[in-house]
Amino acid sequence: MKDNIHPTLYEADVVCACGERFKAYSTKKEIRVELCSKCHPFFTGKQKLVDTGGRVDRFMRRWGIKEEEEEQEEEA
Repeated sequence: MKDNIHPTLYEADVVCACGERFKAYSTKKEIRVELCSKCHPFFTGKQKLVDTGGRVDRFMRRWGIKEEEEEQEEEA
């Protein structure tokens, strides 16, 4: 193996949006996540709405559709 080609490995603090904290090894010192095993619907069995980064808004902006146009079409 070659020397000095590997990144530095840290004991990282992982912080979830639900407030859960745990340690893991990573090349970053801190990692922020939206879901963890304490709050993920697969592990908890509870339904939770997860925002996927505004997919609908991004679609509307991409195609130039405004909310006003939609409301007018719905009224007709």
